[in-house]
Order: sequence, then C-alpha cells, then structure tokens
Amino acid sequence: MPLLDRFRLTDKVAIVTGAGRGIGQAIALAFAEMGAHVVCAARSEAEIEATAARARSLGPRALAVRCDVTEPAQLDDLVRRAIAELGRIDLLVNNAGGFPPMKLLDTDLPSWEWCLRFNLTSAFVLTRACLPHMLERDGGAVLNISSAAGRIVRSGFVAYGTAKAALSFMTRQLAAEFAPRVRVNALAVGAVETSALRPFLTDEIRRQMEAMTPMRRIGTVEDVALAALWLCSPAGSWVTGKVVEVDGGTESTNWPFD
Repeated sequence: MPLLDRFRLTDKVAIVTGAGRGIGQAIALAFAEMGAHVVCAARSEAEIEATAARARSLGPRALAVRCDVTEPAQLDDLVRRAIAELGRIDLLVNNAGGFPPMKLLDTDLPSWEWCLRFNLTSAFVLTRACLPHMLERDGGAVLNISSAAGRIVRSGFVAYGTAKAALSFMTRQLAAEFAPRVRVNALAVGAVETSALRPFLTDEIRRQMEAMTPMRRIGTVEDVALAALWLCSPAGSWVTGKVVEVDGGTESTNWPFD
C-alpha cells in the first residue's frame, strides 16, 4: 500500500464531539476528506448542521446530533444514533471541553465539579459507551483532546489543568487495557487560534504569545487535525497510550495574562 494511502479512512465511522467549530470541526472535516463518515456532536444544532453539510460535500455521510456531553443520557443517545444510522463506530474523538482561567479561591465546588464533568467524565462515559461496538467488529481508535495546561504549571488553571492531566493519564490506562484491539491516544494541544481564544488576541497579546512560543506562531486548527488524522488512521497503527504534544514547542507557559 502506498504510504499516503495509510492516512485514508474510507468508510470508517467517526464520532467527534465539539464538532461545531474550532478543533472539533477541523478534525471532522479532515476525517471526511479522508473518506470517513462522521457523526458531529455539540450543543449548537446550527453549528453541527453546518459542519455536517461541509462533510457531506466531501462525499461521505455525516450526521449532526445535538448533544451536551455533560449529560450521560445524551451521550448514550449519541452512540445509539451512530449505530442506528451508520451501523458501526470505528473512531471516537473526545474533543469537547474547556474552562476559563480561574484562581483557586475563586473556584467554588460546583465550578470544580462541572470542569471535571465537562473535560474528563464526559470522555470516560462516551468512551465506555463506544468501546463495545469497536470490540465487536474490527477494533478502533480513541483520541482524547487534552491540553498543554495539563503539564505546564500556570496560576489560574488548577481546575482545567488538573482535568486535562487526568484525561492524559486516563488515555494511557485505557490504552493498556484495550490493546491491541483499540488504540487510545491523546493530543496535548497548546495555544490554538479558535473562537474561544480569538477575542483575547489583540495585536499586542498575539505578539507576546508568539514571542513566547518556540515556533513563533499560534497554532491553527489544521495543525491539530493533521495530528489527529495520523493517530486515528492506519498510519498510526503502532501508536497507542501516547500523549502527543502539539504546541509549537512550548515548554513553559505562553499565556501572557495575569
């Protein structure tokens, strides 16, 4: 098989959470471009419908399923819809997540618990729901979108950083448990220009962040999507249990805010 053909995902079925915009949308479209049928999940129906329409224009089938990943019943329904309409699940990308910077003494218990539910528990619940369907067929691949905040210490990230560090560790645990049938990896993503970051990016802030990043630029959603394609396609078939850093070479914080 030609090397580039190993990046193809022809007729695989992928669930991507947070697929309405940003990194999740870019991953869903990259998978569709490589031949996968995609199930686009997020809370905003209009956004996932737009992503699914773009995916269909590339040839494969695409579903838009409105889903709040903090609600386990909705995650179960997401899996049921994927099986009912596309017949299988081969790939899962746990991308939905996020939390604003918040100092410890400003982080009350409901905020802490919500951050863990959004960034960690949702991935646990959805992975657990998808794995039986992967195991009953040809196996599959799970990709968790973690963060550089899970390894780089910075004031204000106690909740989000802890959740992402746990997500990275859960990745390694699940990979060991389900190899060789299902590969489980994560991407520890640095500062990427998404709709969440863009409002903060004044010219001065952008210059500061670029100067603090070894590659001298902020990441793009396509940078992350390409790494996701490698890890979820046959091109990454000998990689499992790894947390791959896609962060422009960052080894210390490039977050210039107090």
